[in-house]
Amino acid sequence: MPHIQNHLQQLEAEAIYVLREVAGQFESPVLLFSGGKDSITLAWLARKAFAPARIPFPLLHIDTGHNFPETLEFRDWFVAEMNAVLYVHRVQDSIERGRAVEETGPAASRNAIQTVTLLDAIRERRIDCAIGGGRRDEEKARAKERFFSHRDVFGQWDPKNQRPELWHLFNGNHAPGEHFRAFPLSNWTEMDVWHYIAREGIPLPSLYFAHPRRVFFRGELLLADTPFVRLSNDERAEERFVRFRTVGDATCTAAIESHAATLEEVVQEISTSRITERGVRLDDKRSEAAMEDRKRQGYF
Repeated sequence: MPHIQNHLQQLEAEAIYVLREVAGQFESPVLLFSGGKDSITLAWLARKAFAPARIPFPLLHIDTGHNFPETLEFRDWFVAEMNAVLYVHRVQDSIERGRAVEETGPAASRNAIQTVTLLDAIRERRIDCAIGGGRRDEEKARAKERFFSHRDVFGQWDPKNQRPELWHLFNGNHAPGEHFRAFPLSNWTEMDVWHYIAREGIPLPSLYFAHPRRVFFRGELLLADTPFVRLSNDERAEERFVRFRTVGDATCTAAIESHAATLEEVVQEISTSRITERGVRLDDKRSEAAMEDRKRQGYF
């Protein structure tokens, strides 16, 4: 439909503008890459922004060690296809070095301690801007973000101490040790991302489309039966047709029952869903302010 295409053109132009501003204002930026649809879309936009040259900044993946195999396989294929540089920093290394302490218990996850690995990577590589695929519609803490989001010398975020961005004028000045996060997809919605993926023919991991998988209920959410998750005595895994709306750590990323196996079917399913995208993230349900608390500590 013409109005959707015009809307996507405006969003694309805005995101490309932000990406070019990052390249112009910062000396050593990186693009945070998880292998999920938002970071894939972001990398695709970066290629468009600087074509025919290569993307002028590397991709950075913070690997929890609890990824779905499909995500890692796709990551390596996609990075090669994009002719990009990939940095991988592993949470397991942070644990072995005593920098992070792994959670224990039936609901243990490495999702929160990714922050330690990310901040260490930023310091070690002297990164002054980390570009992320966060969108304001995802979660209320995300809605407080600016396009350029300042972080102090400890990597912490203060939502009350962000800089104005009148007329899309971005201020990337920072003191030594400080850095920025940049969010070119801020004004996109989940539906915008899917419409854009469909328009551009952007490849995605198979996890996003319906497939048979052994899953089990933990509360109201369906988790995949993986080596990283321990089932309790009253939890039983069974095979169902599912797909994932967001791709992350297998210990906290829930699936939804679905038979949507094509882009068109996925878009139709999302348009009628009454569950938000972050509503299938177990880590966001730990408290009402879970995301904001993690972001204040330096999370993505």
